[in-house]
Amino acid sequence: MKDFLLFVDTETSGLPKNWEKPYSARDNWPFAVQVSWLVYTRTGELVKQEDYYISDDDFKISPSAQKIHGITQEYRMQHGFPRHQVMAFLAADLLQYQPMVVGHFLELDYHITGAEFFRTGLENPIPALPAFCTMQATTYMVRNPQFKYLRLGQLYEELFHTPLQGQHNALTDAQATATVFFELLKKGDITDEKIISQSSLLQKATATARQATWGMAVIILCLVTAIIAYFL
Repeated sequence: MKDFLLFVDTETSGLPKNWEKPYSARDNWPFAVQVSWLVYTRTGELVKQEDYYISDDDFKISPSAQKIHGITQEYRMQHGFPRHQVMAFLAADLLQYQPMVVGHFLELDYHITGAEFFRTGLENPIPALPAFCTMQATTYMVRNPQFKYLRLGQLYEELFHTPLQGQHNALTDAQATATVFFELLKKGDITDEKIISQSSLLQKATATARQATWGMAVIILCLVTAIIAYFL
C-alpha cells in the first residue's frame, strides 16, 4: 500500500450516457457539481481535506440529479470556485502525495474527474496512480441476490450498525469512504493482495482517460500545424 491515500467523491449534473466514449464526446459526460477529497496516511491520520463546488456557468444540473444531492444552480454559483482552479488543486495534491486513489463506485468519480481534467486542459494524474474501490471490494457482504454491490450507506450501516447521515454530499461521502476503508483494513478485509487484484477493474476507465489525453494531443498538434502553416 502507498504511504498516502486520497479518498475522492463527486456530485454531478447527471449520469454518463455512454461509459465507453472519450471525454471529448459532446454531451456524453456529466459535469462535476461538487468535488471533495481527503488525504490520509496509510495509518489513518488525516493530512488534509478539500471540498469545492464548481461555479462555471457552462452546464445545468438535471432535475433528477438535483433531487438526489440537493445542490441548486444558485447555490453552486454563489459558493463555488472556477473548474480550472478546483482541478488544479486536485492535480497538485495527486502529484505531491502520489497516493492510492480510493472511492466507493470509484469508476464514476474516476470518469467525472477525468472529464473535468479534459475540459480544463490539465493533465490527469489519476491513471498513473494505483486505485481501489470499496464497492468492488465488498461484494462478499451482499446478502440480497438481486443486487451485486452495496451502496455506500448500506456498507456503512453494515459495518457500524448506524445509518450514514448526510449522504450525497461529496465531502460526507468521501469521509464515509475513508471510515469504511480503515475499518475494513483493521478487520483484515483489505490486504495488499486484494489491492493488487483490483488493478484490472479500472482498465476500461484508464483506456478512456488515455484516449482523451491522445485526443487532446492531436488537437494541440493540429492547432500548432495550422499556426505554422499560416505564417509560412
